[in-house]
Amino acid sequence: MPTFCFVLEVASPGLLVIKHHRGEEAGKFVNVAVLEGDQMKMIDETASSLPDCPPLLTSLLGFDAPVSWTQSLNVLVQLAVSMRAHGKGGALLVVPSAAQEWRESIVQPIAYSIVPSFSELADLMRETPMAYAQWQDTLGRVVATIAGLTAVDGATIITDRYELLAFGAKITRREHSLRVETVTVTEPIEGAVAETMHPSELGGTRHLSAAQFVHDQQDAVALVASQDGRFTIFAWSPCEAMVHAHRVEALLL
Repeated sequence: MPTFCFVLEVASPGLLVIKHHRGEEAGKFVNVAVLEGDQMKMIDETASSLPDCPPLLTSLLGFDAPVSWTQSLNVLVQLAVSMRAHGKGGALLVVPSAAQEWRESIVQPIAYSIVPSFSELADLMRETPMAYAQWQDTLGRVVATIAGLTAVDGATIITDRYELLAFGAKITRREHSLRVETVTVTEPIEGAVAETMHPSELGGTRHLSAAQFVHDQQDAVALVASQDGRFTIFAWSPCEAMVHAHRVEALLL
């Protein structure tokens, strides 16, 4: 398919997505507009230029400099798509590989801690694939496996090097940390304005726990999928000095 060739996909009855090809052999197409019933959402290409925009969101928008689908940011995109696809909701926490402070925000002991860590995804990301199709199939299988674990009650935890550390983990407020009361919420569509709200208004306990985790562990990122298809990326915003919730389900269709 030619690069930037438009595709009209009927995602479900009454839900249409206009997207284009990235020009890569594999990977998610870039969404341009979402039409649902009599509503139309045009993806805002300037959203990636906002202060503190997470690199994952920039990659999802597809307006950044071209990168290979095999690069790490796009693996997070694949994880997000797979999490949303299983339809059971879930939370994925991405923590720094060089630090252990994140454990202060997780109830101990962790029921499903993986020791040693599951490193197949990390190993794949370090490879230079010779047989690309076979490598891509293996990558897809591993991504689906990790994303499937997010359906288990609790959060799945991976490092920024894609080592799986635990699943079914219970998030708790860090000792002496304030309870998160508000987050700023944005959606990368034209005409959308930032809102400030209590994190539970985004989807309940799972969203509240993820917002608290990022509030306490500001070098971490939390990806949260709802059963109804909504998807939120929680990241700390140094500019606003608060948790920023990015609603990105329009980009994952």
